[in-house]
Amino acid sequence: MTEPTPGQSHEPDTEHEPAHDPEVLQLAAQVFDLARQGDTDKLAAYIDAGVPANLTNDRGDTLLMLAAYHGHADTVGALLERGAEADRANDRGQTPLAGAVFKGEREVIAALVAGGADPAAGTPSAVETARLFGKDDLLALFGAA
Repeated sequence: MTEPTPGQSHEPDTEHEPAHDPEVLQLAAQVFDLARQGDTDKLAAYIDAGVPANLTNDRGDTLLMLAAYHGHADTVGALLERGAEADRANDRGQTPLAGAVFKGEREVIAALVAGGADPAAGTPSAVETARLFGKDDLLALFGAA
């Protein structure tokens, strides 16, 4: 590494970092909206074009978490096929599976379990959430009856 010339430094150029670019932030917001709305084809196209499958928002919610919570089983499946982590917890320790259990999204639960989601992961876990809300059929599905 060479020494900086007078007036230059080795500090990152934060003014031009992609994460601070309004266009990048706008694109990220659009991608999160696609997950919430269950627009599987458009979201999959963005992932296939290079948007990270595990992109998170300011609360640590992944695209998978948002799709699961909003009841979009097809979108959940597409994200899992593209490398989304089934058990990635948000900043509060919640997993997509626990969110789907809370919302009662049976098709999403099936897609997540088929995609390898661990019912014991997270805080509270999907098992704990099912117990809390008396969802005995889900406890049986999770092998925790």
